[in-house]
Amino acid sequence: MLLVLSAPVADAATPLRAPASAPALGPGSVSEPTPPARRFVDPARLDRSGTQVQPLAGAPAVPSVSALSWVVADAGTGEVLAARSAHRKLPPASTLKALFALTALPHHEADERHTVADEELTGIGEGSSLVGVKEGYTYRVSDLWNGVFLSSGNDAVHVLAAMSGGWESMARQMQEKARSLGARDTHVVSPDGYDAPGQVSSAYDLAVFGRAGIQDPEFTRYCSTAYADFPAGSWSYGIANTNRLLTGADGVGRYPGIIGIKNGYTSNAGNTLVAAARRGDRTLVVSVMNPQSGGGLAVYEEARSLLDWGFAAAGKVQPVGSLLPPKTPPAEGSDTRTVSVRGGAGAPAAAGTAAKHPAAAPEAAAAEAAGQGPSVALPLTLVASACAAAVALWAWRRRVPRL
Repeated sequence: MLLVLSAPVADAATPLRAPASAPALGPGSVSEPTPPARRFVDPARLDRSGTQVQPLAGAPAVPSVSALSWVVADAGTGEVLAARSAHRKLPPASTLKALFALTALPHHEADERHTVADEELTGIGEGSSLVGVKEGYTYRVSDLWNGVFLSSGNDAVHVLAAMSGGWESMARQMQEKARSLGARDTHVVSPDGYDAPGQVSSAYDLAVFGRAGIQDPEFTRYCSTAYADFPAGSWSYGIANTNRLLTGADGVGRYPGIIGIKNGYTSNAGNTLVAAARRGDRTLVVSVMNPQSGGGLAVYEEARSLLDWGFAAAGKVQPVGSLLPPKTPPAEGSDTRTVSVRGGAGAPAAAGTAAKHPAAAPEAAAAEAAGQGPSVALPLTLVASACAAAVALWAWRRRVPRL
């Protein structure tokens, strides 16, 4: 009797997947370790108002902050550690520029030069923050991005939008980008974040944008730059980032390990902020929308308190949600018995895609988390076991006399 041993083969529709390592988070940061598979959390929990947290033994108390809405999340795993009214739709002010950057950065190389036309500076809202872009001047794309991130320049946004399809096209592109990341509270009307009827986002969506941004080294470089020179023809002048957690200006202490990301203010939105910081091997992202007390600098101190809490709460809370987009349902007719092993929220794009353009990494990471990435070979342990069994069988048959 011949005994045939074979290793199981995965169905092509639902391939076995191996965990992938997390991508680098850009300058000044270290790659996240491979996070575990996503734990189940009630997706409806973040829809509730009030503070949502699931403390374990020894967990520190969540700080009392006045913001209408906020989120604290692990940037590596995407797990939301705590939140308040995470999906409440509120005006985002210039924090919407994080979504603008995610959308527009891939359109042009940093060293590309562009001469500004008069029509590219029309329609800028009254009272907008400006970096000083002038008609007829030639700028590198990197100069314009410094104007966006450091000075929150709506003039720089208008020029970059004009270079990338136009104002209305950019709003549509940003809307599509938000949906692709699983951010469904955001409605884009004015790509620079200027108050406009119907324009809203949420603390959840801003955290999604911040997390996606710091997976792109180019985004991270701009959002973490504290000071730069901005050209003005034959000379230049210095500009400083308006994110006080990054610069330590106006009596706000610089936060240890701060990465950036973007602050904002309008009379309608109040003060808003999405920020990220690293401590040890963990990176957190927080979003804070419209503090109700403490003045104009309260948004930074409330973000500081939430970051401190998030680092202290490591391993002491159960997640109350996830920043990952919802998992795509399996294709009709696929074999659901095949086990799918996914990398965590920080799983990178396929090597080829990420190498061609770093800005593609967040989308590919989301696709990887949703189970849409490329298939991988069977685990080596299965192959090794099958080979060992075959060798043992051969040796046994050599010892048994043939009849």
